Amino acid sequence: VTIVGLGPAGREWLTPQAQDALAAADDLVGYAPYLARVPANPRQARHASDNRVESERAEFALALAERGRRVAVVSSGDPGVFAMAAAVLEVAAEDRWKHIPVRVLPGLTAANAVASRAGAPLGHDYCVLSLSDRLKPWEVIASRLAAAAAADLVIAIYNPASRTRTEQVARARDVLLEHRSPDTPVVIGRDVGGPEESVRVVRLADLSADGVDMRCLLLVGSSETRVAERGDGRTTVFTPRRYPS
Repeated sequence: VTIVGLGPAGREWLTPQAQDALAAADDLVGYAPYLARVPANPRQARHASDNRVESERAEFALALAERGRRVAVVSSGDPGVFAMAAAVLEVAAEDRWKHIPVRVLPGLTAANAVASRAGAPLGHDYCVLSLSDRLKPWEVIASRLAAAAAADLVIAIYNPASRTRTEQVARARDVLLEHRSPDTPVVIGRDVGGPEESVRVVRLADLSADGVDMRCLLLVGSSETRVAERGDGRTTVFTPRRYPS
């Protein structure tokens, strides 16, 4: 089983190593919208499933591999960042599946994609958090947000909102404002690399869930993160590599 990161969107975001693994597979397994991003190959079988059955998908892929099939499990972005690599490896650690080889191929993750569009907001120390409380309680999320904010880390926030989760963005903002200036820049990247790409910068105090969904990633600056206007009128955001002593 090979777990493949597709990057955020489009073939140009896909590594040659990942392309080779996809081409060599007999079976492609994954969340239906991600499978749809892989060009059709009549030689291959596709097994699409819902996004909420990660363990079942992992076991299905391992069972195919046990039958001698070359299986690629596809993830958006990097499979090791809030994606399928952990799910597959957790199931593969069971005694039943320990004999099945599993490897993980990296992909460009959303934090890096959005950061590149904004400038260099991840130029210094940063952390990565998910606002989804589907697999962990909000109390854990809030405590980690507070700790990261108190440590003055830039924070990349995945899964900020969905159709059924609309209050977490405002709640996260309020936690962060206990430690950060209201003027802290926040980059909101949506569908970066895709046809609906947008990148905007707002003040932390002005952050709301308006226009924020699961296709978005937020980058919350540190006390040192700066916003600058370029000669062509573009806004760039960057965090200097030097930190005041």
